[in-house]
Order: sequence, then C-alpha cells, then structure tokens
Amino acid sequence: MASAPVRVRFCPSPTGNPHVGLVRTALFNWAFARHAKGTLVLRIEDTDAARDSEESYEQLLDSLRWLGLDWDEGPEVGGPHAPYRQSQRMDIYADVAARLQDAGHAYRCYCTTEELDARRDAARAAGKPSGYDGHCRDLTAEQTAAYEAEGRSAIVRFRIPDHPITFTDLVRGELTFTPENVPDYGIVRANGAPLYTLVNPVDDALMEITHVLRGEDLLSSTPRQIALYAALIELGVAKYVPEFGHLPYVMGEGNKKLSKRDPQASLNLYRERGFLPQGLLNYLSLLGWSFSADQDTFTMDEMVAAFEIKDVNANPARFDLKKAEAINADHIRRLDVKTFTEACGPWLRAPHAPWSPENFDQAAWEAIAPHAQTRLTVLSDITANVDFLFLDAPVDDEASWLKAMKDGSDALLLTAREQLAAADWNAESLKDAVLAAGEAHGLKLGKAQAPVRVAVTGRTVGLPLFESLEVLGRDRTLARIDAALAKLGG
Repeated sequence: MASAPVRVRFCPSPTGNPHVGLVRTALFNWAFARHAKGTLVLRIEDTDAARDSEESYEQLLDSLRWLGLDWDEGPEVGGPHAPYRQSQRMDIYADVAARLQDAGHAYRCYCTTEELDARRDAARAAGKPSGYDGHCRDLTAEQTAAYEAEGRSAIVRFRIPDHPITFTDLVRGELTFTPENVPDYGIVRANGAPLYTLVNPVDDALMEITHVLRGEDLLSSTPRQIALYAALIELGVAKYVPEFGHLPYVMGEGNKKLSKRDPQASLNLYRERGFLPQGLLNYLSLLGWSFSADQDTFTMDEMVAAFEIKDVNANPARFDLKKAEAINADHIRRLDVKTFTEACGPWLRAPHAPWSPENFDQAAWEAIAPHAQTRLTVLSDITANVDFLFLDAPVDDEASWLKAMKDGSDALLLTAREQLAAADWNAESLKDAVLAAGEAHGLKLGKAQAPVRVAVTGRTVGLPLFESLEVLGRDRTLARIDAALAKLGG
C-alpha cells in the first residue's frame, strides 16, 4: 500500500448549510491530494433520509465549486467507482453485511434498548466500561430461535477482536486502544438500513482510498474501522488498511468546539459578506497548519506546494474572525484592479445596493475602484464606501453630522466652497483648496476636511476625500456643500 498512488476522499452528508469545519477538512484533503499528485474522491454520505436533502446536496456542490476545491472522481465528474452517492449503493452494503455474518465477523443482536440501558447503568455503578457487553456474541441456535419467537428485532453487530488495536495516526503518532474500550458495535439497523460504521469503510475499501484525513471527533471510531478492515481484507473486499490522520478541533467562542449551529460556522455567512474564496481558504488552512513562521498570506498554489500532513498540529485551533478578515483584506489588495472591479459587482446591484440601477455609473465606479481596493476588509464593504457616488444625496447619518459639524463649520464650509469652485478639478488641486480654507480659519487639513467629507459623503470615514470629490464632480460636490450650509443655517 505504501507505494500505491495517493487516493483521498471528502465525504460530507448533505444536511443543512456547509460550515467552516467541513471546509477545512475538504481543504486539507484537497491540498494533500494535489501535493502528492494523487486523486481526490468526492463521495456523498446520504443514507439518512430523515436529515439529508437534495437542496443541501446542490448547495454543497455549489459551495465547493465557489471555493475552487475541485474533485477528480465523484458527482458530476464520474469515475471507475460510481455511483458516488451512498443512497445508490445500498445493495453493496447489504451484500457485505451478509458476508461478514456468514464468516463469523458479525452477528445479530436482539438486546432491547431497555436491557442495554440497564446493563450499562450497572456497569457504570460497578466502575466498569459501559459499552456493549457482548451479550449476544455467542448465542446458541436455541437462544436465537427463542428471541425470534418473541418477535424481537435484531441489529447486526461487528465482532471486535480480543486484542489491542494499534495504529500510527498521521497527525498524532502511535495510538493504542484496548478491547474493553472498543466494544462490538452496530453496523446495520434493525430495519436493515446500513450504518455509517459499515458504509464508510466499505466505500473507502472499494474506492481504494489510501489516506483518510478527517476530524478529531471521529478518532474513537478508527479502531473499529481498522478491525473491520481486517475482516474486509479476509473477504476480498479491501486490499489494505488506509492510513488515518485526525485533524484538530476548530474552537469557537469560550474555547468550545465550533458547532454547525454557531453563527460564525456557516460558510454562507462568509460568502454573503464578500470573503474571497482564496482569502477564506488561506485562513482556514491556518487552523492546524502553518505555511511558514513569518508568512500568513499565500496562494492556494503555494499551499499545495508546501502542504505536508506531518506538519498538521494536533492541538485544537481557535477560529479568529479578526485574523480571517485581515487575511481576506490582504487577498483583496493582491487582486488586479480589473478583477477587483468585477468581484465587487454583486454588492453594487440590488438587493445590496441602496441606489436605483439607473443611478449607477460604471465609469465613476471604475475611476474610484483603485482607491477603494486598499480600504476593504470584505467585498460587501464596498456598498457603504461608494454610495455617495450613486445616491441622489449623501446618507443622513446624524452621529457623523454631530461629530464633524462643530462651531464655525458653516464659515469653514463657505470658504471651502469658494476655494473648490475656483479650483482645477483634480485631487491635488482639491486638496490645496481645502488646505487653504483650513488655513484661513486656523485649522490643519485633518480638521478642515472633516466637515467637507460629511457634507459630501454623509460619513466621517471613507475613501480618500479628494479623489472622491474628483470622481463625484464639481456640480454635485458644490450642491452638497450648499445643502449642508442650508442645514447649518448658513
């Protein structure tokens, strides 16, 4: 197996919205496959009819496409191990489950929930492990017949070998699990539906997966799967046991594991705010891995070239929104202006834009875009930064007005209007005009430009003022200063 070409898989369930922990797992598998020039298999684990939905399935594929995490085999691509949706592979699982029972590796368990709970409670009270106690492991034909006569239903359990299970985790090193901590476990429900504990390793075996990279929360199931692999190899279903690597938890607020229910976990949130795919992936890659000691921003090509699973840290990683935003801002600044201009498009149109479509001026947008690019954290920031260009009047922000319009602001604005009206209409001349107005009133440029900015844009902070005035134009700038003077009673 060591010489086999690398084959990894990403196998999400189509339930709810994709979350950042899921994306981090997909990213590490993708980077591992690309670095090794191997194969990434996308497999959809949709055997839970009560929770899975076609809408979530479509959203999942759309999210992966948006992120640029392409797959080599799977839905919409095909491949030699199709189908790649588990709901279409039920006959395979039923056949393997039957063969496991015939070979003595699995057995029918007739214990009721009440019986299991009572025995578990007794084991806990005695200070013993509370997993399944093997009650139905070696039933006689007479006992089985008696349970059947009672009309009891049965699940199928896999028989764990009575010896420790040791394996080398690609992230955590050598791990050993003793038999008392790995009880026999269910692989088929009483209604005949196969469980994750069966379908996941069976598919990995049949799809010849060489490396399984997944979340730390699944570590406890790994010794079970390794034991099952030994049986699958004996049956000719599997060729080898894959190598396992368990990725660290992603922690949220209060150092609690980031849950799908946490608002900051939703991938859609970052997409709607205008994170760039490469910015978000760059940040997520740092949750358990690092590119170098002194570089946090890099391209996905650079990540692929550098990614080694042995460099993944086993310790939990904390999700830091501020750092995610800072890295995304770096990626925005790396875009060429044309790409940036196009990327902002969705936030310059309905439903995000507060202006009417006929007020949008493409030439004005392209003129101001280079000045906006250096100021954004996420693309959605662009709407508030450029609304002064496309609204009939600046936004009415009372807090900004009170902050900027101090005593004497009317006199300053009047002087600034006179200076601006006489100036050549370019950023340098406009700056000189406001500077001159400030000097006439004993003010430095910073103090002098604040009332002008609020009069023209409605806000105390924004894009470079004089470049903004240049794009806005002489007539609209002067008209807005006149409106501000009227409001001040000047």
